[in-house]
Amino acid sequence: MEAHVTKATPLHSGRFIRLELMEYETASGKKCFWEAAQRNTSNTAALMVATLKPSGRVLLVRQFRPPLQAYSLEFPAGLVDPGEQCAATAVRELLEETGYTGKVIWETGACASSPGITGELVSMVFMEVDETLPDNKLHRQNLQDNEEIEVLAVPLSQLSEVISAALKRGDVVCSRLALWAASQGARW
Repeated sequence: MEAHVTKATPLHSGRFIRLELMEYETASGKKCFWEAAQRNTSNTAALMVATLKPSGRVLLVRQFRPPLQAYSLEFPAGLVDPGEQCAATAVRELLEETGYTGKVIWETGACASSPGITGELVSMVFMEVDETLPDNKLHRQNLQDNEEIEVLAVPLSQLSEVISAALKRGDVVCSRLALWAASQGARW
C-alpha cells in the first residue's frame, strides 16, 4: 500500500487561497494530519525563462510580494487559466508582465512548487524573444490593476551583480531564479 490522502477539510477560504487540514494514511497504515495551502482557482502556474535574442539577456521581474513583506526578484510567471495550455499561458503572461512576445522552446511540465505546504504546480517554460521585432522594441506592459512590475533585461555576465544588488536593498530572490542563476555560474 502507498501513502494517500483520505480527507481534506477546509479550515479557511479567502479570495485566492484556502487552508486545508489533510488527513492521510502512511504506507504503513498510520493515520496522520497535515496543513496545506491550496489555490482556489488554478493550481498550476507557468514560469518563463525568457532569453532575448540576439543579445542573450534574460528577462527578470521585480515586484512587491505581500506574503514576503518585500520585493521579490524572479522570473515572469502567471496562473494557467482553466482549459488553457501552459505554453499559451507563458506567451500571454510574458506579454502582459513584460511587454515582450516570445516563442516557447521547451517546457518542463508540472513540477511541485513547495510540496511541504502547497499543492501548487509550476511548469518552467523556456522561451526565446526576438528583440529585433518591432513589437519587442516597444515592449509595453499590459498589467492588471493591482500589478506594479519592474522589468529587467539582464546580461548573464551581470546576473551575480543584479542578484547581489537586489539582496542588498532588501529584496528576496525567488528560489527558482537562484537555482537557475547558480546553474549558469552566477555567485553572489
